[in-house]
Amino acid sequence: MRTLFLAWQDGGSSARTGTAPIGGTRRWFPIGRLDAEPEQHLYRFRYTHGAEEARDLAHFITLDAFPDLYRTYESPELFPLFQNRIMRPERADFPAFAERLGLSPAQLDPFTVLGITGGERQTDPLQVFPKITTEVDGTFRCRFFLHGWRHVNRHAQEHLNYLQPDEELQVAMEINNPATGAAIQLQTASDYHMLGWAPRYLVHDLLHAMGHSVVRMKARVVRMNPPPAPHNQRVLVELEGCYPEGKEPMSSADFQPVRAEAS
Repeated sequence: MRTLFLAWQDGGSSARTGTAPIGGTRRWFPIGRLDAEPEQHLYRFRYTHGAEEARDLAHFITLDAFPDLYRTYESPELFPLFQNRIMRPERADFPAFAERLGLSPAQLDPFTVLGITGGERQTDPLQVFPKITTEVDGTFRCRFFLHGWRHVNRHAQEHLNYLQPDEELQVAMEINNPATGAAIQLQTASDYHMLGWAPRYLVHDLLHAMGHSVVRMKARVVRMNPPPAPHNQRVLVELEGCYPEGKEPMSSADFQPVRAEAS
């Protein structure tokens, strides 16, 4: 079974409006869980306890595609809300899109695409992210595009032009980020120039891994995508770490389904 989570950002307006977040707390809540069993052609979506928290703290309203907070939605095909966030293979620029993700077109199954790109759209406050899975020894690996690089100073942005594939990056904690509080920085390994951040949805688990594991977390550049690639797909990063023995990432209540009823 493969799992993706759906996050919603509090922008001071209802998720039903279809508008990008403006104002609000800017906090991200994990509101839903999408599970897929490819061999059985079964997709299952359920809201998580994070949706209840978003409702209570930020006035979240259930999505039009999934109006019942306590229902289990099942389908033999990927739900349109997720399918519409994936570039169609018949588009002329699809091969270039696959290249930006560091994959061949044949490797671009929907879950892989959504897990790397986040399925971001300018028209709504939703983002998709994959469940971190660990090996038997607790190690894990995840890929994502560098976040926030346009918000660092110009001198730091210039360092992006010199990054090379397989170049090692430094992973650092940030405890007083003005926008998010805790954050995970990605820096150049040679001179510690801050380049940007890991996605917010990873912060809690990465901080837990960094604070409770003796294995040093490391990251590397997978691919650089200069213009005209979209700015949010400029630097593809792979991060490796180790989770404490007996602990599982993304296992807190926020990530657990609110109820498991058959549709």
